[in-house]
Amino acid sequence: MTLATLSSPTSLPAGVLLLADLAPQQVSTIVGLAAAQGEPGNAGLLQRLAELGFMAGETICVLRRGPGGREPIAVQVGDTVFALRRHEARCIQVRVCA
Repeated sequence: MTLATLSSPTSLPAGVLLLADLAPQQVSTIVGLAAAQGEPGNAGLLQRLAELGFMAGETICVLRRGPGGREPIAVQVGDTVFALRRHEARCIQVRVCA
């Protein structure tokens, strides 16, 4: 499986956000995976996220956040709920559904 790394989070395409920046109950579509800026060695993390089902075109919803609105971030992809750390959620680029 090959992962295409999109542009860095500081220069996201118009309408694209990072999963870590979404509010709870916000439904979006995964655009792609990209290494978070300043995070070395993310190739393994991107591969693991893809293996878990965080693939372009999948619908994803932020269910809730941990204490103080921080970590973990509970998200749902399909019928599966995952708890992500903030640095993991910063690797997932999404477009909010209308």
